[in-house]
Amino acid sequence: MENKIEVKMTKDGSHTLMSSLFDDSYHAHNGAMSESEHVYIDAGFAALSPDFNRVDILELGFGSGMNAILTLKSALSQTGKIERPIRFTSIEAYPIPMDVVAQLNYKAGFTPELAVLFDKLHQAPWDCDVEIIPGFILHKVHGKLQDFTGDTDSINLVFYDAFAPSKQPELWQQDNFDRLFPVMQAGGMLVSYCANGQFKRNLKAAGFKVKPYPGALGRREMTRAWK
Repeated sequence: MENKIEVKMTKDGSHTLMSSLFDDSYHAHNGAMSESEHVYIDAGFAALSPDFNRVDILELGFGSGMNAILTLKSALSQTGKIERPIRFTSIEAYPIPMDVVAQLNYKAGFTPELAVLFDKLHQAPWDCDVEIIPGFILHKVHGKLQDFTGDTDSINLVFYDAFAPSKQPELWQQDNFDRLFPVMQAGGMLVSYCANGQFKRNLKAAGFKVKPYPGALGRREMTRAWK
């Protein structure tokens, strides 16, 4: 079935996308960029233990590239270069066409340098390592999580950003977290906007330690979990 994508404005002035295939938005209607910054950067990337010499991220859903560019922005914010190497692996079954990417207004709020990097993220070929800048390797996987086989103890941060459990239930089932747990390093963290009760029970059953965390934009909770 074709996935028709429509660009929509959110309340913080940043665009989100609507998927016809899943009848759901890629980000919160109260603020696309604000939500991603809270969930995946402030509560995720910025909170990862400094004991890790390298950040190895696995993202579920490359989508608009929001989480990837905000990770780059955060990493560059202090010194203008990557101090702790980052490998960013992102799994996407339904890549967004470049003509839709061109309609997104994210670059309007970026520096010229960051706007160039946003384009590089989307232009990077699939299924291979691409050095976006020194210290930041992107690997976009064109496929599904169910088919992904990561190396044991290779990931220390997971951005679990699938469509809502009611829209994409197969990605919130127990076997996904059973598969992720051995791929993650001890002390590694998983973050998600979702605070669904069954999701958290599935994480715990897979071996994760789960703690609630204040949600973004009026949501009571989001989820953080550790191996």
